[in-house]
Amino acid sequence: MALSRRLRAGIAVGSAAILLAACAPGEVEGDEQEAPDEPVEVDEFDPAEHAGETLNYVYFTDGPDEQATRDIIADFEAEYDVSVNLEVLPYADLVTSVQARLSGGDAPDVVRLTGLTDFRLDLLDLRPYLGEDYAEEFLPGPMSGALGANGEVLAVPSDLTLNGPFINVDMFEEAGVDIPDVEDPWTWEEMIEAANEVREATGAPYAFAMDKSGHRLSTILSQYGTALVADGEAVLDVQTAEDALAPLVQMMDEDVMSRDFWLGAGSRYEGANEMFLAQDVPVYLSGNWQVGQFAADADFEWAAAPNPCAAECGGFPGGKYMAAFDESSNPALAAEFIRYANTAENQEPFVAAGGFLPTRADLAEDGVDFPDRQADMDVFLADLVRTPDIGYAANGDPAFGGSADELVSELDQVVAGNKDLSEAMADLRESVESLVEELH
Repeated sequence: MALSRRLRAGIAVGSAAILLAACAPGEVEGDEQEAPDEPVEVDEFDPAEHAGETLNYVYFTDGPDEQATRDIIADFEAEYDVSVNLEVLPYADLVTSVQARLSGGDAPDVVRLTGLTDFRLDLLDLRPYLGEDYAEEFLPGPMSGALGANGEVLAVPSDLTLNGPFINVDMFEEAGVDIPDVEDPWTWEEMIEAANEVREATGAPYAFAMDKSGHRLSTILSQYGTALVADGEAVLDVQTAEDALAPLVQMMDEDVMSRDFWLGAGSRYEGANEMFLAQDVPVYLSGNWQVGQFAADADFEWAAAPNPCAAECGGFPGGKYMAAFDESSNPALAAEFIRYANTAENQEPFVAAGGFLPTRADLAEDGVDFPDRQADMDVFLADLVRTPDIGYAANGDPAFGGSADELVSELDQVVAGNKDLSEAMADLRESVESLVEELH
């Protein structure tokens, strides 16, 4: 069903209140740019000057977003009389491939990224092309991860994701267990209790599953009131982290969350979506990007559920950016393409096709009509209001990726029986502090 006017208004007001507090990441070591003394001059873009030119766009796809991107490119090519060479790479190869091209003097013009850490010093400041006020078109939270230490606009957030749980509605109904209301989320204890009740009633092998991911684990940290990093500092509270992760460790000790799945993935990311599709588990913590896959592949009734609450509610944000490189042979056209792709008219069909959430302030206020599973996407939109602002500061921090990997590694040690949780979280804090010192 469509998002109600009351809920849309609540999302818009709540998002503004929450996201305004999000801050830009701290300065990256080696960035010696000085804060400008005067406003940045903006070069006016004249399409006629660029007719016949070609851009190279390095891209990875989540699936249905690729065709939406090709549609945007086709319209851009027709309107500007230019060509855009779309190079689609596997996500796993993106960073190493682009780094090799930069080293070889063959920088692409535009790139799609999940974070800026690997390329921050190589990115084009978009302000001279798009204006100093351009960043205000986007929600402050997603935009915070795209800013440089001195206010440079190094990228544009092109879509937003939010972690959150899915439930097998058929299994819940068979067990006679209530489904949580979007306006009255579970607590963590209530979610685990409900999941176990469904498991016992239906004979499912497990009660709960989640992707093996430091990003997903950060959802739980956020809900308990802490994070790995934020604004250039290690902010992890060791005791809070121990409290947050203890339920996962207990579930794996009791084999109601698959210990074999967690340890079997080794150090790499592993999604638990196949377990959910096989109906081996009634509750699965992942994120809104799964909506399209489940709509196509699930042969049972399912639904997105609101994130459980502890000290905080809501999920943990992620998303993608469009950026251009300083070494682009055509920075003005690259910046104009990024602007064009992220107008409201183009971002709306792109996020609707991909099952993403909008980053533009106007679209967040007006809402997005999704072609399928509107009610499930509305659950994620509603959870944006409850998501703590520290999540945006954490996800946009240069030290987040490495810290998230350390979080997974330390939890592995606990699940394998090599450390207790208290020791692991203390060691994690030391590792995060070292990463922050290295990267800031």
